[in-house]
Amino acid sequence: MLRIKICGITNIDDALLACELGADAIGFIFYEKSPRHITSDAAAGIVRQLPPHVARIGVFVNTAPKDIQAYLREIPLTAAQLHGDYAIPDFQQFPPRHVIAVARVSDAFTASDVHVFDRHAAAILLDTHKKGVYGGTGETFDWQAAVDAKTGGGQLANRIILAGGLNPDNAHQAAEIVQPYALDISSGVEAEPGKKNPHKLRKLFQQLGPYRQTWKAGEQPAFPMS
Repeated sequence: MLRIKICGITNIDDALLACELGADAIGFIFYEKSPRHITSDAAAGIVRQLPPHVARIGVFVNTAPKDIQAYLREIPLTAAQLHGDYAIPDFQQFPPRHVIAVARVSDAFTASDVHVFDRHAAAILLDTHKKGVYGGTGETFDWQAAVDAKTGGGQLANRIILAGGLNPDNAHQAAEIVQPYALDISSGVEAEPGKKNPHKLRKLFQQLGPYRQTWKAGEQPAFPMS
């Protein structure tokens, strides 16, 4: 039942190849300081060509909730992935099905860092903590933290999305050890920031085949926001 989100998409060729290979979700980064930044107009053009069962996720860093609501409505997006200094009142401005919370995993991480988002998000993404960097570090963290978060209970225990330094050579290990709801992969399948490597993408899906369930056209999105 493992889902795969390919993030940092900036062009239609990469998006369509990811979908052809079986991506369940495509991620667009709307953080202007990211080398994988995409404009709302460019993302909307790609979204119009995606299969309907593929979820469209917008990645935001400290963007005002009212502006995120416009992205969700106008592109349109399936959900917003919220990085940065958001407080619970910010999350409460969205239906939970439209939100992916983010926790950055450091040595101080505990399961309570996941539970705080219960009732406020449909899933939670765990990424590597690095000071001043909001994702895209290309570095893994100790996956035992994710295992502990899963076994610690809470509403999001079965909706953990694992990110941070995943690539075709280690993604199957992450799937085996953590058994997450989804894997989020960006830099690990790139030729350069913002441009995917077709060989790496194909290898990734090949390696993860045993853990996957593919979705057919007309079925629910692989990231059901509920």
